[in-house]
Amino acid sequence: MITTIEKQAQEYCGKVPLIVLGSGASAAYGLPGMWALAKHLMDTIDTAILQPEEQKAWEQFCSLLNDGIDLETALHRVQMSSNLTQTVIDVTWRLIQSEDLLVYKRFIEGECVFTLGKLLKHLFRSTRTKLDIITTNYDRLAEYSCEQEGYFNFTGFYPGNYRRMAQLGEINVSRRVDIWKVHGSIDWFQNDQNESIGISNIDQIPTNHSPQIVTPGTQKYQRTHLEPYRTIIQHADNALNSSSAYLCIGYGFNDEHIQPKLLKRCIRDEAPIIVITHTITPATKEYILGGSVSKYLVIERGNTDESSRIYSSSVGEPLEIDRKLWSLDGFLTLIV
Repeated sequence: MITTIEKQAQEYCGKVPLIVLGSGASAAYGLPGMWALAKHLMDTIDTAILQPEEQKAWEQFCSLLNDGIDLETALHRVQMSSNLTQTVIDVTWRLIQSEDLLVYKRFIEGECVFTLGKLLKHLFRSTRTKLDIITTNYDRLAEYSCEQEGYFNFTGFYPGNYRRMAQLGEINVSRRVDIWKVHGSIDWFQNDQNESIGISNIDQIPTNHSPQIVTPGTQKYQRTHLEPYRTIIQHADNALNSSSAYLCIGYGFNDEHIQPKLLKRCIRDEAPIIVITHTITPATKEYILGGSVSKYLVIERGNTDESSRIYSSSVGEPLEIDRKLWSLDGFLTLIV
């Protein structure tokens, strides 16, 4: 059976899939997931600086988290003021940025190898000159992965230290990785002239600048209708619509900016999809395993870290394999 899985993985990756990165793709490098972020928010935000109505909303939010409600659901259920929402964004930025800087330090000191970069190198062995990555993550691990392998990456901004937004056609290089960060990035800011600016690898939010990241909550979809998100999401939509295959890494199918168009292509046009993750989410089971997708390969952790559970449209019943294929390192052994 493993031979069938290898052939399927190689066939799907031979189509040079669009890569979708979820939070699970960053977890292996120590970046905090949703629960760690939720705990950090509860421990960090000082309710003494909040207005009475904001304190009430925050108490409701913390109560939901303590009852076991996940962060995104809790933020959707509680109506927060613009001031409290901005406080959540700032605290989130500081946490992700501090952890990202630790990874960056390991990267420049040669202590960190990005498996995503190895995947990109493998995919570029085709005649392709451009690859697309779509991610809901705020961190810069995708960018570091490109730089480690020597590939130019484009996130919607010019190169440089104080970067303004650029048109896609203005950047011409022999090989390029387009990284569409639909929820923003820790190196995106809005300055006091309402311009979207890119500033990388700093440890403090610059004066007169505000982070451009979209946290879950009631204002999420309102904010993504504004720049720079509107342009980035449009580019992401174009990439999703034109791709012939998809490779999802640590993505749980819980974001309305990505899965509708992806699933439409998989169902209507029978585009193949691969999902590798620690644990498949209920949404993954519903949309991929229980839906109308006809060509899929889904791999999650088995009973131990060194085993995998595989769901394949080419096999039928789930398989238990004594190989760590659910990690990107392990998955590469199937296709390289």
